[in-house]
Amino acid sequence: DLRKQARQLENELDLKLVSFSKLCTSYSSTRDGRRDRYSSDTTPLLNGSSQDRMFETMAVEIEQLLGKLTGINDKMAEYTNSAGVPSLNAALMHTLQRHRDILQDYTHEFHKTKANFLAIRERENLLGSVRKDIESYKSGSGVNNRRTELFLKEHEHLRNTNNLIQSFSFSSIAMATKENMTSQRGMLKSIQSKMNTLANRFPAVNSLIQRINLRKRRDSLILGGIIGICTILLLLYAFH
Repeated sequence: DLRKQARQLENELDLKLVSFSKLCTSYSSTRDGRRDRYSSDTTPLLNGSSQDRMFETMAVEIEQLLGKLTGINDKMAEYTNSAGVPSLNAALMHTLQRHRDILQDYTHEFHKTKANFLAIRERENLLGSVRKDIESYKSGSGVNNRRTELFLKEHEHLRNTNNLIQSFSFSSIAMATKENMTSQRGMLKSIQSKMNTLANRFPAVNSLIQRINLRKRRDSLILGGIIGICTILLLLYAFH
């Protein structure tokens, strides 16, 4: 009789948990659809919907069924420990362990689904409050936004004027540098032309300078030869 009751409760829990999981999945997809549809942030994502009430009702029902199944398992454990069934103790312990594992799985699945649902709802509540704060800020700060926009435009005009002034100063510096280099090149050309004129006007001076240089080279060669011969004679005398 206890096993029949446990199986009946397990079947009910299985159906309830499937419906509970579907409810959480539909809740998440509904919120995602609303978030995609109302991308302008003008409609809150979460209100007092029927899904929230269904969640609370189903959670209470599942918790009650889990409590009943726990009680049935405890009664089966008491029966296996009684003195009247020593020969069937091993088989009954195996059956009891199986029902305990099923209870543990259902409990874990319930808490996991419930935690996911609460996390989604908390996130949506937070997003809704943030969106509401943004809307209130936008509605209450229209004048400030207008002033800020005017200040930004004025700052942009000043920045453009500064850039224009800097470009003019750079252009004037470049022009002055170009004129200075042009004047220096003209001076160098005039000096070179004057040197060429002097060389063409006094060819005798150039020839005289060339002869002087040749004689200097000849004298240097002669002097070097004499010094070398004397050095060789000294070495021969020293080693002789």
